[in-house]
Amino acid sequence: MNGLLEVFLQRRGELLELFIQHMEMTSIAVLLSICIGIPAGILITRRKTAANIVIGIANLMQSIPSIGLLAFLVPVVGIGQRPAIIMVIIYALLPIIKNTYIGITGIESSTMEAAKAVGLSGIQTLFKVQIPIAMPYIMAGIRISAVTAVGTVTIAAFAGAGGLGWFINLGLNANDADLVLLGAIPACALALLIDFILGKIEVALTPEGLKPADKICYHTEKERKKKICWSVTAFVLIFILPCLYTLSGILKPHEKKVVVGSENFTEALILGNIYSLLIQDNTDLDVEEKFNLNGTMITMSAMEGGDIDMFTDYTGVLAPNVLGLGLSTDTDQVYEQVRDGMEDQFDMKVSEPIGFSNTYVFAVSQEVSDKYGITKLSQLLEHAGELRLGCTTAFTQREDLLPKLTDEYGVSFAEVNGLEGNIRYQAIQSGKVDVIDAYETDALLKESGLVVVEDDIGFFPPYQAVSVVRDEVLDEYPELEDVLSELDGAITTEEMMEMNYQVDVEGKTPAETAQEFLEEKGLID
Repeated sequence: MNGLLEVFLQRRGELLELFIQHMEMTSIAVLLSICIGIPAGILITRRKTAANIVIGIANLMQSIPSIGLLAFLVPVVGIGQRPAIIMVIIYALLPIIKNTYIGITGIESSTMEAAKAVGLSGIQTLFKVQIPIAMPYIMAGIRISAVTAVGTVTIAAFAGAGGLGWFINLGLNANDADLVLLGAIPACALALLIDFILGKIEVALTPEGLKPADKICYHTEKERKKKICWSVTAFVLIFILPCLYTLSGILKPHEKKVVVGSENFTEALILGNIYSLLIQDNTDLDVEEKFNLNGTMITMSAMEGGDIDMFTDYTGVLAPNVLGLGLSTDTDQVYEQVRDGMEDQFDMKVSEPIGFSNTYVFAVSQEVSDKYGITKLSQLLEHAGELRLGCTTAFTQREDLLPKLTDEYGVSFAEVNGLEGNIRYQAIQSGKVDVIDAYETDALLKESGLVVVEDDIGFFPPYQAVSVVRDEVLDEYPELEDVLSELDGAITTEEMMEMNYQVDVEGKTPAETAQEFLEEKGLID
């Protein structure tokens, strides 16, 4: 608990900013869901066929995994809050539509006949009879949607939208439970707060005659109006004001700026901060940061859509995943293919190599290394049938990795376990697997004391780090090219591993680590 308190005190300013972002997205999504869901729920009460179709579609949309839906939306609407809000709306609609439909269709026919008998029109019946009677059901749907939205918005961080999911992702990258809790606890508190306020609004809006006998209270007209006024005020505070705050930011005039993007792992976040700080210190350009994008394909979609202007990646990723090229193990050839292909196909300039390589490596525990005499890849392959492999899903699927070992080298491990992120390191340290795939600059390689297996057969493709910038941005801001070139060849593999270590193990922020590196190199004042 002391660790969590210390992290909170260090990052409370950032936490407040992310909390506000989380509240903004949640409020906008829920408000729009209410505006869409309640009218839709009312309209489908008139035809059962329409009700079955609409509710069926809402059920189907809610069954789509959230991260998959987000990945689908980014190429269509871009990165940031837009895809996140649309995603949350899709998940929030079902409870509102369904509860509105059930609440209205569940009203007894005698009540509807009485309304008709006293001469109420259809609109009058809706607002004076049906909606008041259905209000407990409608509010229950809104409450479910609002609480669900708070949790779903955490996924928004993977589309560069910020929010409390940012801390959760940082914590997962660094295997830091305190950072995960720093994002999760405020999200839980926000969900409980919104549900509490909506519960009070539900009580205020529910007619006394629909409440249980022990809950009925007599209120004067003045008291009733006071309750309604309080409900409207609370609704404005949690839904309308955050929307207006977001709208004010959208309407603010935009200065000339460069948008720096990064993917959602530690190294990419450090590099994103390095480029951001370098541009800010050496030009008069404003820099906007769109970090934590979930993978190369989402990042490239953002580049093509003009949502970001630059990012960093690796030749061994860009060649097969973006350009569709087969990979050779010739470092210079792969770089030239990537440089020319990105220019020809996407009008994007690839920098000279930043200096370090983050290629794949195998790592084994000291015990396994000693037992089998494994220090080189050729030795590991000889004993593969006796070893349990823990590796990422990408490693099992990419044709130049595990499938190539199987097809071309006839290698078959005793077990292959699909593991992601830091779980691989936990698995090998607990003895659940014997060998893992890793990246050459992984901080946990340094901390865990694993034996890095030397690639003596030249198996793994090159993964030189490079920056990618849209030509349009370089044409608009020509001074940018010279500034960015300051990092060509500037970071060694050892330096990159050390920076990753500072973030993932020592608990520094990517921004702090980036600033210290640039100052030590004399690249910023």
